[in-house]
Amino acid sequence: MFRFLHTADLHLDSALQGLAGLDTQGSGLGRTATRDALVALVDLALAENVALVVIAGDLYDGDWRDYHTGLFFVEQMGRLADQGIPVVVAQGNHDAESRITRSLILPPTVRVFGSRRPETFVLDLPGGDRVALHGQSYKERAVTDNLALDYPAPVPGCFNMGVLHTGLGGLGGHANYAPCALSDLLGRGYDYWALGHVHQHTVVHRHPPVVFPGTPQGRHAREPGPKSVTLVEVDNGQVTALETSAVDTVRWAVLDVTLADCPTRSAVEDRLAQVLADAVATQGDGRLLACRLILGGETPAHTALLAGQRDLEAQARAAALGLGPGRAWVESVRLETRPPTRPAPSRDSAPEAPGIREGLDALAGLDAFLDEAARDPDLVERLRTDLDPLVRRLPAELATVDPDDPGRLVDDPALVAALTGDAGALIAAVRPFLMARLDGGDA
Repeated sequence: MFRFLHTADLHLDSALQGLAGLDTQGSGLGRTATRDALVALVDLALAENVALVVIAGDLYDGDWRDYHTGLFFVEQMGRLADQGIPVVVAQGNHDAESRITRSLILPPTVRVFGSRRPETFVLDLPGGDRVALHGQSYKERAVTDNLALDYPAPVPGCFNMGVLHTGLGGLGGHANYAPCALSDLLGRGYDYWALGHVHQHTVVHRHPPVVFPGTPQGRHAREPGPKSVTLVEVDNGQVTALETSAVDTVRWAVLDVTLADCPTRSAVEDRLAQVLADAVATQGDGRLLACRLILGGETPAHTALLAGQRDLEAQARAAALGLGPGRAWVESVRLETRPPTRPAPSRDSAPEAPGIREGLDALAGLDAFLDEAARDPDLVERLRTDLDPLVRRLPAELATVDPDDPGRLVDDPALVAALTGDAGALIAAVRPFLMARLDGGDA
């Protein structure tokens, strides 16, 4: 009997999106969280005395800025080597051979699959078990061939494991690299498939197990909840247990907050403070909870919230920091509120004052204009022309859409629309703000 640890998609030294403001308060978690996750998973491997660690791609997030990223990985692998724990690595789309221009000597206990063809590593474990690991690394970022079809036959007398970084048909909305079907994997006759690329922990098939461990550290609000590695127990050549163990140091949460019973800005701020405190108590699990607040419902405070969104976000962050160091942070506040519906005037209603009537006419006129704007080719072209110089001046972290993980760097609807030149989506994104400004100004 033996146990091994399966992980993938660490993206070592990539920054967490939306924590830059927290870092300016003295916390470096936005920059160090992926390193902390690697340390935690090595700690876990040592504590559990696993026989093997398998990394199924995207250990890195692209080429290293300098050697410090690689040196940190070597240091952690040295801790495993000191206890005689071997590590097997397959490279994925983010750390493909063509993307990594620097290299360092790894401990002899770390083996990396080549990219020319599938390879097999046979390991003799201390307890007498033999494991055959079959895998192939990416040579280029966008691998479009079905690599699984060329994986070799199982090695007799071994526990056979396939290691592959694959989209498996675009599962989870990720780019469908190294595309294959579940039947392709099952057809190889292996005892376990250690997959990577899909960031959500997913057991695709139970017997034999086909598993995505998920990313060990969420990097933005579209990766909420606990992030973990998978511990696998094997007895007599069969998987007898699968267990997830959280190793994240920053946990993401998306909190939907209904403001229907919050008539004032002050009431909204009180509600957000309570929501954050409750979330830390129920979801934080002793980690920093990075929260996206999505505010919805009809509220008389709608116009004031739109006009003062930046101030509201600062107040929410103050409430988070007030819970104590390392407890919570607010990544953003998203407004999806609506003003209360105006009742239709009855016959007996008093005539509206001229100013009110003119205001309603202006709102209706703006509403109609926005409906037509996205369908006007001349206006759309002018909008794109005016936006282009502004987009070019954006910092890289705001002007980059990652094709492999679209929500990672840019996740604001208006900004995404501006970057992609989608005038209709841009108008839809800014429409509530324009209507609120006309309806209530800076109230």
